[in-house]
Amino acid sequence: MTAAPALRPAAVAGLFYPASDTTLRATVQHLLDAAPSAPTPRAPRAPRALIVPHAGYVYSGAAAAAAYRVLAAWPQHYTRAVVLGPPHRRAVRGIASVSVSAFDGPLGRVRIDRTALDDALARSAVVVDDAAHAEEHAIEVQLPFLQTLLGDFSLVPLLVGAQAAARTAELLAPWWDAPDTLIVVSTDLSHFLDYDGAQRLDAATDAMICALDARGLTPEHACGCHALGGLLHLARARRARIERVALCNSGDTAGPRDRVVGYGAYVLD
Repeated sequence: MTAAPALRPAAVAGLFYPASDTTLRATVQHLLDAAPSAPTPRAPRAPRALIVPHAGYVYSGAAAAAAYRVLAAWPQHYTRAVVLGPPHRRAVRGIASVSVSAFDGPLGRVRIDRTALDDALARSAVVVDDAAHAEEHAIEVQLPFLQTLLGDFSLVPLLVGAQAAARTAELLAPWWDAPDTLIVVSTDLSHFLDYDGAQRLDAATDAMICALDARGLTPEHACGCHALGGLLHLARARRARIERVALCNSGDTAGPRDRVVGYGAYVLD
């Protein structure tokens, strides 16, 4: 039997974000420095989860940075990041993770938390599917932000296919309750509507997210709706607070307005 690869190499470096480590560090820092302050003062409580977009940095990097910048107030607080996103290139049943030992990228390797992942494999619908992760960008584009802000941390990468929100919430619950763990849901909002249509649909999606209401959430609202629904289901059960820190679309950033993609960023604690 062929041994599993030790590394999952970067798939979209140079496409979604800079491939040069120096340029990437500068780009991420610039996005973080330029991100606006949270619209309301936050109580001194560490975030349990973030919801962030996953397009190319020129399109959605500013929105993502608006959520990530909150982590700067909690240096060395997190030792693990559980990052969930949708599979764009290969359908998965349930939830797909990896057999590799690390994700590689311009800013270095991020090790996989095998203990946490093996526990998830044993107790839930998680399966190993390296092929689903091989060219997927949803998780990869989050890593430079996490590497910049968290430093040394371990990763639990999960691609979430169609399944009940309650089932995903059950998987996430122990990580939500672990103070050293950050949950990140990677999702864009509406896709390929005109600017005004996207604003209307994204406003409706934003209302559901801010109400922690996963009912009625579909791929039309968010490509990562299954991961997002699970997080919202859990956050409601935990009586979490949620704060929107960005809501825009590619027509506001770097694209035309006749066919846009929506982006939202949120902090939960």
